[in-house]
Amino acid sequence: MTGEAAATIAVAPAELGEALASVRLCAPEAQQEMQLSLARLGQLTPVQVYRAGKGLELFDGFKRARAARQLSWSAVRAEVHALDAAGAKVRLLRCNAGAGLCELEEAWLVRSLYRDDALTQPQIALLLGRHKSFVCRRLTLAEGLSDGITASVRLGLLSATAAVELGRLQRCNQDVVAHAVARRGMTTRQTVRLVDALLAAPAAEWDVLLEQAPQAAPPPKGGAPHRTPGEQLVADAWTMKRVAARLHARLLERSLESLGREACATVTRELLDLRAALRALGETLDKRLGASGAHDVG
Repeated sequence: MTGEAAATIAVAPAELGEALASVRLCAPEAQQEMQLSLARLGQLTPVQVYRAGKGLELFDGFKRARAARQLSWSAVRAEVHALDAAGAKVRLLRCNAGAGLCELEEAWLVRSLYRDDALTQPQIALLLGRHKSFVCRRLTLAEGLSDGITASVRLGLLSATAAVELGRLQRCNQDVVAHAVARRGMTTRQTVRLVDALLAAPAAEWDVLLEQAPQAAPPPKGGAPHRTPGEQLVADAWTMKRVAARLHARLLERSLESLGREACATVTRELLDLRAALRALGETLDKRLGASGAHDVG
């Protein structure tokens, strides 16, 4: 790791390397949402990169960079950090501290630090601010999974959480069980129960247990069950409270001007529209709650 100085530059998306994408997962739906967001709002925050040889490598902002390429953008804003490869991986983890990497992504990152950067487990623990047991568990997971399971997760054929459960099995047995899990569309909970049963049973009974593995319940006809009007109001109110709390925290943590002139202008327009919508909602709430004789709850 080196210094933390950063400079913001404009760079062509095609010039950004994605070597560290090997430790990340990206659902197609999330990538599509990012592309729609970029097309509608523009780039609100710069991608994070470091210099590797003569090029620039991403450590945060993979979806933004890919979306910019799909949109044929000529340039994106990038913050260039004075980091080496190991330092960039540590910063990758920190940049995603809020949303969080999944357990399998953490395992891939730890393995990369161990294998590619030749760091010891105690060194990795110190860099990540984690206990040595965390590093040992993640490294065991990454190195214990079969190549077939890793490929299935990257292709979206198997969930990362199911892969972690399958990692409890010996490597030589993982693929056949993973095939049964994927073929039957089993949930993570069902996968846990299946792995528990297999570990407790003698090898001679495995074929029977796999044959009897449950099929995931099909979705109800017509999609998800319809909510009553009251249930829908409660669900919407809960969602708005959660999102409002998150937005409030983000507004308090930094000024709009710190986003940059273009991003500030875009965010300001959206917030003004939001304020108008909230005022209208407030008036309607006053009317409905007044009509129902509702009282504030302490």
